Amino acid sequence: MAVRILEVKKESCAAARFIGKRYENAPDWGEWWQNDWFSILEKTERLSFNGDAYIGAVRVVNGMPERWIGMFFPADVLVPDGFDYADIEPMEYAVFYLCDKENSSDFYSFETHQMCLEELKALGLKRKEDDWCFERYNCPRFTTPDENGNVILDYGVSIEK
Repeated sequence: MAVRILEVKKESCAAARFIGKRYENAPDWGEWWQNDWFSILEKTERLSFNGDAYIGAVRVVNGMPERWIGMFFPADVLVPDGFDYADIEPMEYAVFYLCDKENSSDFYSFETHQMCLEELKALGLKRKEDDWCFERYNCPRFTTPDENGNVILDYGVSIEK
């Protein structure tokens, strides 16, 4: 595994509305590009926590993973037709800045998730079980490789206050 943690920051997110599409199985990023759904969401004011990033997220509901693609918005924003939403209480996150080669599948491995959970413990932080984890695809950190071909993925894990 080549993924490494560059740094970990504790970030606070105000009450939010996650707007996007909910998936029972693997999320389909291809349909997002094909249908140009992000352009619809980009017309709405986003939370500064989100920036201009696209988000892949997961939480556990009734013992089953619920996967999402979308973006974070202020809690009271109207949901565009054809999109799902989840309201999220104010939350603290440990955000891991993960570095690896562009297109590395290691960003999304169980081993990388476990590495982040171990780092949480080492930092004295506790994961908020079954709550949100997200991948924040920030431009240009994730979209523009450095001189060594590396990109940075923000990986957030909800933590207890």
